[in-house]
Amino acid sequence: MAAVKKPLNIVKMKKMKENKEPITMVTAYDYPSALLAEEAGVDMILVGDSLGNVVLGYNSTIPVTLDDMVYHSRSVARGAEHTFIVADMPFMTYHGSIDESLRGVRRLMQEGHAHAVKLEGGAEIADTVRTIVSAGVPVLGHIGLTPQSVNQIGGFRVQGKDAQDAKRLLEDAKALEKAGAFAVVLELVTEEVAEAISRELSIPTIGIGAGRGCDGQVLVFHDIVQYASPYIPKRFVKTYSDVGSLVRESIANYVKEVKERSFPAQEHVFTAEDGVVESLYGNRKAEVDN
Repeated sequence: MAAVKKPLNIVKMKKMKENKEPITMVTAYDYPSALLAEEAGVDMILVGDSLGNVVLGYNSTIPVTLDDMVYHSRSVARGAEHTFIVADMPFMTYHGSIDESLRGVRRLMQEGHAHAVKLEGGAEIADTVRTIVSAGVPVLGHIGLTPQSVNQIGGFRVQGKDAQDAKRLLEDAKALEKAGAFAVVLELVTEEVAEAISRELSIPTIGIGAGRGCDGQVLVFHDIVQYASPYIPKRFVKTYSDVGSLVRESIANYVKEVKERSFPAQEHVFTAEDGVVESLYGNRKAEVDN
């Protein structure tokens, strides 16, 4: 009998960085995808507020609520009982009073069953990160392209293209490390800058569109398996299968067979004992047959 997988923890993650062992993370939003990700051997699962775009049909992450995040985090936790799970703090849930921020964290941990929370931002949220960590909750930072502030930063632009921006990113990363974050996501950051930041930090960096020099990588479940319609290719994503086309084709074949009355076939039906039909109609059986 195979040994039960032990979830990764923040001490092991730091050791993985020291040993130059890449960390794998998948963003998932529900029970079946989390179960499959765990069975595939992923190190961590992120319940991202990108669920707004991917599974809720919004055009950004901004409409995603704390209730949404709790619901989806709890679903993922049921599917991946032996995997370290990080849940996103959604838009504007950690920029007000610290009491309000901690209430959101508490809900994600107690109701959503997450092991850690993720916050977007750098030096400007360092005090909030420090307080959450002091409360005993692991925090994953997130800098570079931060989707919650995409309107402020001018759209989905690659970060770290010039010296000034690179310096800002490094300062943000160091501020998060000093505040107690256990790792930092670098999103859409130039490879050179992401690699330099990874060398400077003692905590792991998890890249998405940030090149080959990070300590780990994260991709969205639906991107990995191309589960969308229409699927929009992204330069920083590698798709490993085309599940969307397979799903569409399968449902189309089902519709076709129902219309043709070829489904259900003999092997899909159940038969009753002799006399059951007669017992339903009684003396009317002959009339029905006629």
